[in-house]
Amino acid sequence: MSLQKNPVTLRGAKGLFFAAAILLFTSSLHAQNAARPGARSVMDAHNCYPYFEWWSDRIDRALSAGTPLAIEQDLGWYTDPKTGKSWSVVTHGVPMSGHEPTMKQYFFERVRPIVEKALKEGNRGDWPIITLNLDFKTEEPEHLRAVLALLKEYRDWITTAPRTADESKIEPLIVRPILVLTGESDAQEKVFYGETPVDGQILVFGAAHTNEKDPMAAPEVLEPERANNYRRWWNNPWSVVEQGGQNNAGAWTKTDNLRLRALVEHAHQNGLWIRFYTLDGVDSKQDLSCHGWFSGYDFGSLSAAELRWKAALEAGVDYIASDQYELLGKFIREHGGDHQSVVKQRPGQ
Repeated sequence: MSLQKNPVTLRGAKGLFFAAAILLFTSSLHAQNAARPGARSVMDAHNCYPYFEWWSDRIDRALSAGTPLAIEQDLGWYTDPKTGKSWSVVTHGVPMSGHEPTMKQYFFERVRPIVEKALKEGNRGDWPIITLNLDFKTEEPEHLRAVLALLKEYRDWITTAPRTADESKIEPLIVRPILVLTGESDAQEKVFYGETPVDGQILVFGAAHTNEKDPMAAPEVLEPERANNYRRWWNNPWSVVEQGGQNNAGAWTKTDNLRLRALVEHAHQNGLWIRFYTLDGVDSKQDLSCHGWFSGYDFGSLSAAELRWKAALEAGVDYIASDQYELLGKFIREHGGDHQSVVKQRPGQ
C-alpha cells in the first residue's frame, strides 16, 4: 500500500510554520522597540550594592520593584597584599578589604532565576528587562578585561551588537534580557570596543562624552555628537537641569520643565538613551543616614522629588536614577513609563 501526502495537512503545516515565523519576527520587533531611546522610562537603582558589608539587601529591594529596571554596580580592582592576586569587587571605592562581593556573586547569580524565566517564556516585548549600569572606580586594563571575561560567561543573557570597523556605522541591537552600559572613558572604549574583533559582538555600550565646563549650556553644546556603534547613552547629573543641582532646587517651574524636555529631545534625536542621577527626596534627614543615602542628592522632601519624577516620565527620560527604589518603581507603574507612541511620532526616526 502506498502512502500519499495529504495536501490539506501540508497546507496546515505551512500555515503553522508561517504563523510561527510571524510571531518570532513580531516578538523581535517588539524587543527592538522597547530598547529604542525614548520607548520607556525605568527606575535606575543607584548604588545598588553594599557599603562596607552594610545594606547588602539593596539588590533584593531593587528587584522587588519589578522589571524592567536598571541596576548600578560600582567596581574596584582589589589586590591581595599577601598573595598579589587581584580581582574585581563591587564597592563604592577605597578602602577595599577583599571581602566585598564580586559582581558574579552579587548580581549575575542573583538575577539568574529572573533571566532564565524570561528566556524560557520568550516574551521579548519588555527586553531588556534589566539594564546593568557599570561605574568603574578603577580602570586598570586588567580590571576591564576581567569584567569583559565575566560578561562573556553570560553572553547568552546579554544584548549585543556586531562590532564594526567604522564606529559610526550603527548596527541593530540583538536584544536579550540584560543590557550592559558603562561610562564615557576612552580607556573603557579601548578594551570593550577596540579589543573586540570586527564582526565580533559588543557586550557593553559606553556613554557619550559630555562637555562639563558649563552644566547649563545648550544641549548641543553639552553633548555635540550622535550615537555611534559603541556609545549609545548619555549620563547626566541633575545640575544640568536645575542650576546647582538638588540642594539648590526651588519650586519646579515651566522653565525647568522646558530645559528637561530639551535635553531629552536632544538625546533621543541623536539616538541616545538618557539618564539623570540621583533623584531622592526625604522628609527627615534620618532617612538619609539610616539608608546610607547622600544628602547631595536630596531635594528636601518626597513631594519635591515626585514632582521631578513626574516631569522626567512625561519628558521620556529613559533612566531615572534614585536610591528610593520601591517608591520610584511604584510611581512609574502608577503614572506610566511607556513612550512608544511618542517615539513613533518623532520626525526623522
